[in-house]
Amino acid sequence: MEINKGGVEINEEGVKESKKGIRSNQKGDKNGIRVNEKRNKNEIKSNEKGIKSNEEGNKAGQNFEEDPGFELLKRVVTESTGFNCEHYKEAHFRRRINVRVRATNSENYEEYLRVLKKDSEEHEYLVKALTINVSEFFRNPETFGVIEKEVIPFLIRSRSDSMIKSIRIWSAGCATGEEAYSLAILLHKILGRDFDRYRISILGTDIDNSSLEKALKGIYGENVLKNVDASLKESYFIKQGETYQVSEQLRSMIRFKRHDMLSESMSKFCANRFDLIICRNVMIYFKKEIQEQLQLNFHQVLNRGGFFVIGKAETLLGTASNRFKPYNARERLYIKET
Repeated sequence: MEINKGGVEINEEGVKESKKGIRSNQKGDKNGIRVNEKRNKNEIKSNEKGIKSNEEGNKAGQNFEEDPGFELLKRVVTESTGFNCEHYKEAHFRRRINVRVRATNSENYEEYLRVLKKDSEEHEYLVKALTINVSEFFRNPETFGVIEKEVIPFLIRSRSDSMIKSIRIWSAGCATGEEAYSLAILLHKILGRDFDRYRISILGTDIDNSSLEKALKGIYGENVLKNVDASLKESYFIKQGETYQVSEQLRSMIRFKRHDMLSESMSKFCANRFDLIICRNVMIYFKKEIQEQLQLNFHQVLNRGGFFVIGKAETLLGTASNRFKPYNARERLYIKET
């Protein structure tokens, strides 16, 4: 009986424990409900934030294709900055202009125009966005390899018997000057002791004044010098903390000047013809008829037997393709025969 009672007592305790378990579950249920309520509230808040975030995302990714203010904006930009928008491929212009529209949190082109009128600094930011330049020393090393081993030695040989041994080079769309300085390094390196016997002239031009100011200073970070070996760094650069200053000898070889190749006459701009003209990754953004005209203009100011280099993604067009003879088609290097 005791055992049975004990069993009953145990059972009762079990029942009591079960009751406690029920209470615990009830408490857990209540807590669970509270937790769920809190979670639901948080989810609602999260959803509200998500909606706001989506609204902001939609603004950031806004499609301006149908914006009627686009044509007016192009006219204003052309008049206020001198940047002739009509010469550029529309897709390229839209991409670049939209960078500034979104950066100023403008809802549309009309609103951006108001920002442009009020904020004088925005003009500078806009020109930078439209003429964004990516450059480095000896960019596309294969192209510079041909220039070093074939083009410059040819130009030197062709001047060896001349009384005035001059070599004229033009880096058109020179950005911040890396290309022009790369050419100066090659000329000085190849000529060696004969350098002083030659009259070397290198012209670097660009439409962006801030890029030209940087080119004139000739101070660069390590990131644009990755194709410059240690011996050239030691010979032609002065290390200044985390930056490198181009040597005075190289800087004296180059003239940097603002030039808008679209609106300024090349023949009037260039008093003398050139032996080598490099214009890479600039014309690709222009409409095809503009590219062809520019190529003909470069042909006009190039000496007979002179070299013309364009970007890897660019091609000669129309009449211009018949005026130049391919010298190294892979590297987009051509020669003027007539």
